[in-house]
Amino acid sequence: MPPRPRARVRSPFLQGIYDYTRILIGAALIAFAFNLFFLPNQIAPGGVSGISTIVTYTLGIEPAYTQWALNIPLFLMGLWLLGGLRYGVKTLVGTVFLPFVVFISRGWQVDVSDPLLGALFGGVLVGVGLGIVFQANASTGGTDLAAQVVQRFTNLSAGLCVGIIDGLVVLTSAIVFSIELGLYALISLFVISKTIDLVQLGIGYSKVAYIISDNEEKLQQAIFQSIDRGVTKLVGYGGYTKQSRSVLMCVVNQTEIAKLKQTARAADPKAFVIVTNASEVLGEGFKNT
Repeated sequence: MPPRPRARVRSPFLQGIYDYTRILIGAALIAFAFNLFFLPNQIAPGGVSGISTIVTYTLGIEPAYTQWALNIPLFLMGLWLLGGLRYGVKTLVGTVFLPFVVFISRGWQVDVSDPLLGALFGGVLVGVGLGIVFQANASTGGTDLAAQVVQRFTNLSAGLCVGIIDGLVVLTSAIVFSIELGLYALISLFVISKTIDLVQLGIGYSKVAYIISDNEEKLQQAIFQSIDRGVTKLVGYGGYTKQSRSVLMCVVNQTEIAKLKQTARAADPKAFVIVTNASEVLGEGFKNT
């Protein structure tokens, strides 16, 4: 059986170009979602962009100006309080570039006047953008940095801090605009989080099969030969029989699970098979990063 080809390793220079390109693309998508879907429909799903939406409709200040005025001080605060340069140039690029795209695309319009559609499609676009930025090990700054500052001086988790800050922004939008628009903002937050997971983990969920068989050696060889997947032996202990048993664990792509079950049934019709989802698998034969 020939060995699987090794993944190509990018040079640091090419990897840097790839990462910064993803940051720029992701930040641009977030900015487009803001101008095309969120701002026209008065949807403020948390974060600095949500604050800028509220400020725009109450004080008439250009959203990009508000975002720069909040993002840059928050970034500097992160440098000062949260470990020097670990946020680095990548986060600075996202922090500055996102409001820039918001500014240059401020005249763009799409004919979407339904707040629900704005919340859904804006949430998807922001989720895709954030997912791409996160894959580059960067962020677009904003309230994420504020949440980490709050976390440092409290016992709250980072996720809870982000939730509190975003919740306050949504609550403010419900007071300033309407309760209905506040609820649409909550829908956007939900869609954003699910879309980020989809971008980060992908749609090709893998499967993990746990197989208990009296013919484990035969089954193991059958799996090797039929679907070219490795098998890990786990030590199990029967609660009823009080006997030690080997449990074969095999990870396969979604398209291979039917063949794996057929192989197990052919090798041992009495095999006990459990199949579960694996949202992400890294390693040989699957994703490399």
